[in-house]
Parts: sequence; structure tokens; C-alpha cells
Amino acid sequence: MIRLPHGTDNGRPGGLDATADSGTNRTAGLALPSDVETDWGLHTVTHPLAATPDSLAVHLEADARDAVAAWLQHLATERRVAAHTLDAYTRDVGVFLRFLKVHTGRRVALVDLASATLADFRAWLSDRARNGLADGSRARSLAAVRALYRWLDRSGRLHNPAIGLLRTPRQNRPVPRPLAVDDALAVLDDAAVLEPTPWLARRDRALFTLLYGCGLRIDEALCLNRSDAPLGDTLRINGKGGKQRQVPVLPAVRQAMRIYLAACPFSGDGAAPLFRGARGGRLNAAVAQRQMRRLRAALGLPDTATPHALRHSFATHLLTDGADLRAIQELLGHASLSTTQRYTDVDTATLFRTYATAHPRARMAAIPTPPDSTDAGTERPNDDHAASGGGGGSAESTHGSRNPSVTAPSHGVPSSK
Repeated sequence: MIRLPHGTDNGRPGGLDATADSGTNRTAGLALPSDVETDWGLHTVTHPLAATPDSLAVHLEADARDAVAAWLQHLATERRVAAHTLDAYTRDVGVFLRFLKVHTGRRVALVDLASATLADFRAWLSDRARNGLADGSRARSLAAVRALYRWLDRSGRLHNPAIGLLRTPRQNRPVPRPLAVDDALAVLDDAAVLEPTPWLARRDRALFTLLYGCGLRIDEALCLNRSDAPLGDTLRINGKGGKQRQVPVLPAVRQAMRIYLAACPFSGDGAAPLFRGARGGRLNAAVAQRQMRRLRAALGLPDTATPHALRHSFATHLLTDGADLRAIQELLGHASLSTTQRYTDVDTATLFRTYATAHPRARMAAIPTPPDSTDAGTERPNDDHAASGGGGGSAESTHGSRNPSVTAPSHGVPSSK
């Protein structure tokens, strides 16, 4: 079963209309076997990509329709990609297939996919650019189409080497926008101030404390059940693509969670939602985002202060205080270290501290000079070296034991509130 978090439009992502169909789930107009189910909180519906207004089925011949349906099933059941990834890939491939239909003047068959040229692919990307699609979105669209062609090749349906010759559009890697330590702590302190209902105020504080204290995505937090309540030393998270990870739970997180659970008027067994809405259902992400908007307006924070910014703050503050990048990768559940490396864009003071603790010359500065080595420590460089500019002597005077100029700046560790 594909476990999907709450969406933003009537519980469904992107406002897509998910309608029931007996015996099958229909993904973008393509039939999927009935064992591909989805569970949206308290509602069981067909796949959220189902029944798009402009169905892909009208653009495809039968062989291409069956192939794309099999590929979507492969992504959902075997690759177990995240729901948002499956949504994006389906949309992107749909746009490509619609373009190819207009480009060729007929419904797209497998032979059309196999005979598409490099010029055809470039024309598609150019069309996307003319429609205002950013470089990052075009790169994602190309990744989706490449994934389709790679699967069609591996499954023996067709082979088209032209897709491999297409260059990925250059894109600037987005830099995370974390909150400052004081701002993050202010969000946690004031999370319960703006909500007049006491138990809802404690719920908001518990949720935001969990996001900042454990580095969870908002969807990961809202998918937790009562039995998953972070009341122990660790918490097991089901992340993107069904990948599990274990994160430590701070005392401040446990305390906020106990206070919320004691005040929550809704009981239930272990399968009941951990975070409840006002009517007792599973809390929707839009509600948490609305509460954060109210908080940032009251605190004078920028628009980048979102629930996800608390996750960015978790990683950035750990890195600033010297945490290992690999450890942060595990805590965040990133599949690739390059994703975690975005957080290395830190301030100069942190870079100096890292240098002071890691570079051999800087470590030598912390070693006291033995009393009997004074003469050796004051030995002058030879005349030839001094005449040539004394590069080595300058480095020694800067980083050596006699005049250490690099010191580790002081960083306070955020207190648990």
C-alpha cells in the first residue's frame, strides 16, 4: 500500500480529482491493478494522480498507454518513490506526451517514442522554457522522461539513445533558508500564544518542537500515529520512498509531547493519529502552515519561516555547532550526501572554527612550547629563503606556536526550552 500524506486541496495534492473506480485505480487515465491502494488519513481513495481533467489516455495508442501504466506501477510498487515524486513525474511525462502528440500530429505510440530525435527533445524543453518553466523544473521534467525511457529500454520495449545526448538545464542549487537560533526558539516559545484553545495551542507547540528538535518533514510528523509518540529516547521515522531512519528525541520534545497528549480531548488506540485537528481527524499540513504564517507575522519573521524551515534550522544549527555531515545526512534521511551539503554554506566564523580544530598547523598552536625548546622555536630562516619572500616564515608566524592568530569562535548551544 502506498502511504501518502495529507495534501493541500480537500486532502488531495495539487487539487487533483481522485475518483473511485471499481476494480482498478486509474493513474492519469491509465489503469493500474486494484492492489495499488492509497490511504489518505481517514479516507481511502484511488491514487491521487487519477482522473486528471486532460487524461493522458486520449494522447496515447494502446501500446504506449499500457507501457506508461506499467512504468507508473513500477515506480509506485517496486521503486516505492515518494508520493510527491510520483505526482511530479506523472505530470512531467504527461506534458511531454501531449507535446509529442502535437509535434507528430497523431496519437503517440511506442514507435513514436522510439523514433523521437534529439531535435524533438530539445524542442520540447524549449517549449517548456517559453511557457515560463524554471531551470530546476525543466531539469526535473527531463529526469522524469529519462526515467521513462530508461525503464522502457530495460524492459525491452524500445531503445532510443537520443535522450541520453540531451544536456540537463543548468540550475542554481537552492540554498536552505534556516531561522536564526533565537528566532527558532521564539517560534517554539510563542507557538501556543496565538491559539485561544488550550489543547490546540499545546498541539502546535508540540508539533513545531518536534520539527525543530528532530528535523522531521511536516508530512513525516503528521503521518505519525499515537503508538509512534516520541516519548522515549529515539523515534523511528518512515521517510521518503518508505525509507526508515531513527532519530534521537530531546527532553524538550518529550516534555512538549507529554503536555499535548495530556491536554488532547481525543483518545484512541495506537493506530489513531498523533496530531489531531479541531474535529479529531488527522491534522492537515495546511493548518500547520497557517499557524506558522500567523507566528511569523507576530514575530516579524520573513516569509521563508515555514514549518520546513524548522527542519533546515535543525540541520544548519547542528552543522554550525560541529556535527558531522554524514551524521546530519542520516538524521535528515537524505539518500545522497550532496543534498546534505547544501547546509555547508555557513558563516565565516564557523569556517574558522573548523579550520582551527582540523588543520594540523592550527592544532599545533594549542600545544604549549616546551621550556627547553626556546632556541629551536626562535630559529631564523636562512638568508636565501628570507630574500625570496619568506613564504614559509610567514606561515609559521601566523599558524605556529609562537603567534597563533586563529582561534575558535565561541558558539552557544541552543538550550532546550
